[in-house]
Amino acid sequence: MGDPRGFLKIKRKVSGYRPVEERINDYSEVEIRLSDDERRLQASRCMDCGVPFCHWACPVSNVMPEWQDRLFRDDWAGAWAALENANPFPEFTGRVCPALCEASCVLGANDEPVTIRQNELAIIEKAFENGIIVPRPPRRRNGKSVAIVGAGPAGLSAAYYLNRAGFAAVVYEADRKPGGYLRYGIPDFKLDKSFIDRRVSLMEQEGVVFKTGTRIGRGRCGFGGEARTEIIDPKNLEREHDLVLVTIGAREPRNLDIPGRELGGIVQALDFLSHQNRVIAGEDGAAFAGEDMNAYGKNVLVIGGGDTGADCVGTANRQGAKHVTQIEVLPRPPEHRSSDEPWPVWPKVLKTSSSHLEGGERLWSVNTTSFEGCGRVSSVKVCGAVWTEENGRRIMSGEPGAGFEIKADLVLLAMGFVHVVREGMVADLELETDERGNIRTRGSFHTSNPRVWAAGDSRNGASLVVKAIADGRAAAEAIQAHFENG
Repeated sequence: MGDPRGFLKIKRKVSGYRPVEERINDYSEVEIRLSDDERRLQASRCMDCGVPFCHWACPVSNVMPEWQDRLFRDDWAGAWAALENANPFPEFTGRVCPALCEASCVLGANDEPVTIRQNELAIIEKAFENGIIVPRPPRRRNGKSVAIVGAGPAGLSAAYYLNRAGFAAVVYEADRKPGGYLRYGIPDFKLDKSFIDRRVSLMEQEGVVFKTGTRIGRGRCGFGGEARTEIIDPKNLEREHDLVLVTIGAREPRNLDIPGRELGGIVQALDFLSHQNRVIAGEDGAAFAGEDMNAYGKNVLVIGGGDTGADCVGTANRQGAKHVTQIEVLPRPPEHRSSDEPWPVWPKVLKTSSSHLEGGERLWSVNTTSFEGCGRVSSVKVCGAVWTEENGRRIMSGEPGAGFEIKADLVLLAMGFVHVVREGMVADLELETDERGNIRTRGSFHTSNPRVWAAGDSRNGASLVVKAIADGRAAAEAIQAHFENG
């Protein structure tokens, strides 16, 4: 431990955001960075606990106390080395991870956890700035080839570790560029896409092969804008590679099947967010997608109170929306952890993102009953959602609360994803799916086809970026053990 009394002397200090009046007019990243000296002070708050619950809570098993100590001692290279041992992409998690570790930090018991996520981001960016990170191709190849279908977080992670282990890792991606949800789901103001490009370039220099614009099978892939340049029969992958790893994510969005759903102006959130990211990237035709992808001058209603909904709020405000309302069917979470969710478990508390601070209205316990309009949506009828608890579970009452109407020229459905798209390669390879619609795996990552494995959201359901990264690594390790053990 660098400073045994650091947590007593130094208060938690977060990086903060650029001024609202500045950031609302662009798509540059909103979070700023503390100076190196301030970051070292924040690292000094780590107590190097005998039982590091931060490590326990982290899906990639990050060793936070080790690199916090090195950061405090101004050993940026050593901090990066300790960080990189567990996390292949700190530049991604350092920007978009909800920081499960901080909720489990011992100091988090008093709502003052170490700024682990921001410290992590500072380390990886300093490592790039100082030229510490250089391509490290494997010293030898093992003669085995793995096809990875999908270049999202799980696919990138699997490719990273398989390549390091000597496999020929070939990543097939239907969209124009690798990244999946990182590139086409998360707004640029949270994750600038140049950081994805930087990592992909490094992986290519280390030997990973990316084949973009390549759709495997007949079905829809990507987030609505894939470059349909080549369609490959999934059976060909089996012939050309020793093993196929499917990391296509859970990409079937939840729908809201209520009266008026056929009206124009009702859009899935990821289509809306993906379109804006494509416009910023200058992709051909992205700027001419029609009025459903433009919030300018409109009353926008976002249905869904999670991170994707918040991203829609920030994007709609940047597009010049007249007014933005975000509704959530569940009750308003408490501002502090409840006795039902004691430290060190992850608490369901109120989360206010940078987007919420930029304008708009948030409503909880609101159930959507119908979309109204003539040809296009003009308003949405809702009612209060009344919740009761039964056997420890919250159940929405059959008797709704008072109804009211919300003006809306554009409705964005941000209710999450339910399963993989079951047409296309999932059907072509005759992969079994479970009761939730995810690819069924046997043992660890095997599917019903012994030469086809699955990892990430495609087998686990929609979850966090960091969990997809962890599952991609676990799949790579299982594949390596599979071939080593014959």
